[in-house]
Amino acid sequence: MQFQGRSKRKYTGAKIKSARGKRKFELGREPAATHVNDTKRKNVPTRGGNRKVRLLQANIANVTNPSDGRTVVSAIETVVENTASGHYVRRNIITKGAVIKTAAGNARVTSRPGQDGVINAVLIE
Repeated sequence: MQFQGRSKRKYTGAKIKSARGKRKFELGREPAATHVNDTKRKNVPTRGGNRKVRLLQANIANVTNPSDGRTVVSAIETVVENTASGHYVRRNIITKGAVIKTAAGNARVTSRPGQDGVINAVLIE
């Protein structure tokens, strides 16, 4: 688990005396690191009784053609480019903004697979 609360240090390096301990709402989680393989999802409980669907693996994407507005379900072949990290390309990790090679052509991912549980993409002309 990861802590996403305030730092215990000031920007100068001085230590801040904490008035309280850690809280559950300051809890963070490990990234999903969605990669290309047979589809696998995981439900994660969130605040208010809601849930997020983590997409751990996927081999299909909803690809939209911007010229005519049509959307087709297309098989993902590989990750071509990922601005989040160059290492993600080698490991075939899909994040928002990644360029994936599909049967319909190269497409840029517009959804957040680790939070939405689905891969939506737009074709690149």
